[in-house]
Amino acid sequence: METVEEILARMQVINDTEDLTPELMDEYERLEAQLTTARRAEQIRARNSAYNAPAPGQHLHYAASAAPDNGLDVAFEAYLRTGQANADISGLAVRNAQGEGTSAGGGYLVPSGMRQKIVEVMKAFGGLASAVDSFDTGSGAPIEYPSLNDTTNTGSLTAEGAQPTSGSDLAFGTVTLGAYSYTSAGPSGDPIRVSWELLQDAAFDISGMLVRAIGTRIARAQAAHWCTGTGVGQPQGIVASGLTSDNTLATSDTLVYQDLLDSEDLLDPSYEQNASWVMNKNAWTGIRGIVDGNDRPIIIEEAMSGIGTRVPKSLLGYPVIIDQGMPTYTTTGAYFAVLGDLREAYVIRRVSNLAVVVNPWTRASYRQTEFTGWERADGRVQNRSAYTITQNV
Repeated sequence: METVEEILARMQVINDTEDLTPELMDEYERLEAQLTTARRAEQIRARNSAYNAPAPGQHLHYAASAAPDNGLDVAFEAYLRTGQANADISGLAVRNAQGEGTSAGGGYLVPSGMRQKIVEVMKAFGGLASAVDSFDTGSGAPIEYPSLNDTTNTGSLTAEGAQPTSGSDLAFGTVTLGAYSYTSAGPSGDPIRVSWELLQDAAFDISGMLVRAIGTRIARAQAAHWCTGTGVGQPQGIVASGLTSDNTLATSDTLVYQDLLDSEDLLDPSYEQNASWVMNKNAWTGIRGIVDGNDRPIIIEEAMSGIGTRVPKSLLGYPVIIDQGMPTYTTTGAYFAVLGDLREAYVIRRVSNLAVVVNPWTRASYRQTEFTGWERADGRVQNRSAYTITQNV
């Protein structure tokens, strides 16, 4: 029996033939059947190896190691290289699409392992995304849940035998999360293009390369919206322009120590325990440049550093998260920094059906295959009292 790699190589040769005759198409379909059989044989051998593995506490002179059950990932890797589906990825949803322009080879929900890697790339790109509340949903239907801010109300003393005065009723609000579509194609609509020669000859991890490229492109768009999104036709950012700032700099474009203390003072003590700062590197550099009356910096990193140890970013005892999606502090009117309990303050909703579209046809004359990733997500402020916004004037 031919190996999986040999069958895939023969299928690729047929696919690269300019004139697909009926005989070649029949041969390709026979190879698909052989590929299914070969895959099944590999899975049976892997299961048999697992059966022969020693049980806990059992000692054998020799036992075959169980092969990982990676048939789906291997099949998806072959799909990325060839643009041709096979029976092994029938468990993934197929979205063949026909539009007014070019037709797509097929859209596939990606295996869970690759999807997890893409989400990790997107979280790592924008520092804010990894610190706030987030959850996944199976569909993109709008989600609503109630919010409550009763911080302005208190109890009162009532004299013996007296009737208590009427108090304020609870005032509930609503947080609504939708699902905006993000794509790895840039503003010009150009997908990621990879030459057939590279796809056929590369010995490195093609799916890993696409994970980084697709994840980073989507993350760039999302990171900007998690910070400054308007909430109209896009997610609402944690420093959206429609919000009201809590503290403004005493002097335009100038950071002083009292500005930082004022921002902390305005944060309700109940949110201090889990509070963090969020700003971009430009603002952090400006804060590091603040000195006292003797020209000594207020942040002395060397006092905490050691050999081979990265100095943790900390300000007034709170961790500092750097997110380049936050505005530059010297921009007039910029909401450039927040301090608060980020998980309580902001929420991100992702729709779990991340999809990758492989299109081998549009750029066929250039011998290129196009790859486009899609993800649906939304973000909203869920508790404005949980953080303070500092603004330049």
